[in-house]
Amino acid sequence: MPFKIPKNPSKKFLRTFLEEQYQSFNTECAVSETLLDPLLVARKFRDEKIALFCALFAYGNVRAILKFLDSCALEYLQHGQRKEKIKRNFSCTNKPYRFQSNIEICDFFQALWHLDSLEEIFYIGYQKGKSGNGILGGIQNLQNAIYGRLKNPNSKGLQFLLGMLVTEQNTSPLKRWNLFLRWMVRKDCLDLGLWSSVDKKDLLLPLDTHTFRISQRLGLLKRKSYDYKAVLEVSEKLREFDASDPIKYDFALYRIGQLGLFN
Repeated sequence: MPFKIPKNPSKKFLRTFLEEQYQSFNTECAVSETLLDPLLVARKFRDEKIALFCALFAYGNVRAILKFLDSCALEYLQHGQRKEKIKRNFSCTNKPYRFQSNIEICDFFQALWHLDSLEEIFYIGYQKGKSGNGILGGIQNLQNAIYGRLKNPNSKGLQFLLGMLVTEQNTSPLKRWNLFLRWMVRKDCLDLGLWSSVDKKDLLLPLDTHTFRISQRLGLLKRKSYDYKAVLEVSEKLREFDASDPIKYDFALYRIGQLGLFN
């Protein structure tokens, strides 16, 4: 049944509500075959490169996403496979996915395969970040590293997948990149916690249309535009409820919106 939320919920109400929802969704069964999510695939492999691949393709219908990911030879991205030679004509998939052709997908796949530690690449940009922009710096470093390995970095499909190079002037919410970072940095029943160099207090909410609407409904977000400033606003608001781990509420907010659990 839908939740009944007061018109102007108090901070005390929100704190209790958010904690209850986090505990409700922070279970092994919350990410299961009945509650489909690309995190299922990332959890299966527990590898940073496969997780990034899954996160960046996490747009569109979730069943289509999982079907596509299942068609890819993701095992070749695993750390233990790094020294295995990929043939020149190797194809990670023979299928396109929405805005990416199979050629573009394999270009991205091989670019990832050739990179060293994604955490180290991210951390270089992250540690240089000032005034709370470490996350932006880290994402930009990863983008640069991947674009530098692509055979066709100017293809529209890959530019959509990776996004335009991040700057402080960008308006993109960076949802899929922030989703990847949540998976990598946080560790609980849901998230993988594969990285140790990034502080989870610096994470930003992977804002999508569901969490945008729910955050407004709960009074966590006043901004009406779905953009990067909205991400900063709601992330800062969530720090009032847990300064050390504000993005722990993301999955609950997403599922509440996706499942239509309140009016």
